[in-house]
Amino acid sequence: MDNKADTRKRLPRWMKMQRASGENYSRLKNLVGKYKLHTICTSGNCPNIGECWNRGTATFMILGNICTRHCKFCSVPTGKPLPVDWEEPARVAHSVNIMKLKHCVITSVDRDDLDDLGVSLWVSVIRKIKEVNPATTMEVLIPDFQGKHALIQQVIDEKPEVISHNLETVERLTPKIRSRAKYNISLDVLNYIASSGTVAKSGIMLGLGETEKEILATMDDMLQAGVKIMTLGQYLQPTIEHMPVVEYVPPERFEKYHQIGLSKGFVFVESGPLVRSSYNADKHLII
Repeated sequence: MDNKADTRKRLPRWMKMQRASGENYSRLKNLVGKYKLHTICTSGNCPNIGECWNRGTATFMILGNICTRHCKFCSVPTGKPLPVDWEEPARVAHSVNIMKLKHCVITSVDRDDLDDLGVSLWVSVIRKIKEVNPATTMEVLIPDFQGKHALIQQVIDEKPEVISHNLETVERLTPKIRSRAKYNISLDVLNYIASSGTVAKSGIMLGLGETEKEILATMDDMLQAGVKIMTLGQYLQPTIEHMPVVEYVPPERFEKYHQIGLSKGFVFVESGPLVRSSYNADKHLII
């Protein structure tokens, strides 16, 4: 038994999650169970699962569930990943088809163990989804690929509607919570995406001890990099081994940042305690 005391803070009233329901949610829930489909929506216990599934959007994670990095905010296991499963693209595309998704989000663990950091599998997944589901739009939430432009370009060339890469936190806190990723490298990744003409998206978590000044500076850094869509949500401590929550940010402050973000020039700003990276993703299609 772990002797460490669980000092996690009690959730405030505004963090209480509503029970997911709805006709389309029930249909997708049954399909996920029947076909053993893997979505971040279920495995991550996302608070917005009912809302998103009822609108016909879902998020899938590829390249396994073991990450080569050990970030202090993320509950994905760290270790030696399994070999790449080259049947995964067909499986994910089939899942999107079975679920009749109008919009899907694809993300992955970091695969620093692979020579191409996993980009070949990324390309195969995007192509297969488009082949099987030509009417489905797509957002891809990519790792930093160690800042290698040639790898990022391979994803850009597949023309997903939105490419997202999260800064996760403000510059000062980055070394404390991200095990290998660098703030400036992530900004460069976003700038490279935006410079290609692809819609760039990013997000940060609040409640880790950042100041308002740092949040606004991060917004400015994103805008300068060409980011058009920003998300802000409350950090939740997955286990006692992870970074503790410094503060549960109240809804009115999230709304304040929502208004500031729009006034600064973001096209879309999703800001709220329960907001996650893919929240309202289907609404972020900028034509």
